[in-house]
Amino acid sequence: MDQSVRTVVFADLTGSTGLFESAGNVAATHVVTRCTQALGSHLGRSGGRVVKFLGDGVLALFDDAIGAVESCSRAQDILHDLNVGQNRVTPLGVKIGLAAGAIVEHDGDCYGDAVNVASRLADRAQTNEILVAESVFVSLPPALQMACSSLDRIIIKGKTEPLRVWRIDWTRTAESTLTVPIAMLEAQSRGVRRLDLDRLDQHLELSPTDGPLVLGRGEGARFVINDPRVSRRHARIEWASGQCLLTDFSSNGTWVRFAGSPAPVMLKRDSCMLHGQGEIGLGATPDDFTAPTLTFQVIDEA
Repeated sequence: MDQSVRTVVFADLTGSTGLFESAGNVAATHVVTRCTQALGSHLGRSGGRVVKFLGDGVLALFDDAIGAVESCSRAQDILHDLNVGQNRVTPLGVKIGLAAGAIVEHDGDCYGDAVNVASRLADRAQTNEILVAESVFVSLPPALQMACSSLDRIIIKGKTEPLRVWRIDWTRTAESTLTVPIAMLEAQSRGVRRLDLDRLDQHLELSPTDGPLVLGRGEGARFVINDPRVSRRHARIEWASGQCLLTDFSSNGTWVRFAGSPAPVMLKRDSCMLHGQGEIGLGATPDDFTAPTLTFQVIDEA
């Protein structure tokens, strides 16, 4: 069997369970089928080739990573049009995983490490997220790379070592996503935008032009917290598309309590946007007075 290098796309619908409960089997099956067919047609028009449909998902192959990413960045628009047209009560979303590498096609299917990684990334993605492996990220031009947020390394089922993964900002279409870094720089020139972090006698300021900030107790952490509940690379904070993003990589979790909120938000290998001010608990909730806790303030005067 011959091998070929391809970019693999797994696109899975989300929300179908609620749709079946609310609309019934017949109507829900019609909607799900129409949505997967629409996604498959879109990927095909964009230069991909659909290998198969997987119930509420699509597996497709692209010859290049750029075409795959640009096509996937428009997939949400395809579902939006269908949701507005006939599925307003329980709209469907989509989550997508991409990986590139050598694959083998046989008997209407395809096999290889890239296929497995793309499938696992789609599983790990949240609704309306695109996750790409390093094999895809390194093939992208700088403009598209700037529209990606690093999730550092995450554990993928079946892999012995954590993989470097990026999330693509697709809250806009592919064309407008490419303008986000320019818009960000323009906004920065008009005012102040930064994150202030404080813990005991430690103080750090993170601006959009700075690189990602790692919190942890190990070598390589820029904000060091010496506590056994804190992982060596516990969490990461970075500016992405004008937002301040906190991502947890730890064993014990990260909690964020925003000022005025009664309960903290727990992150477990997950992310949230920081805004306003509040507290970040590493390895334990900020309500625990022994927890290593940081205070934060997002200053946005742009």
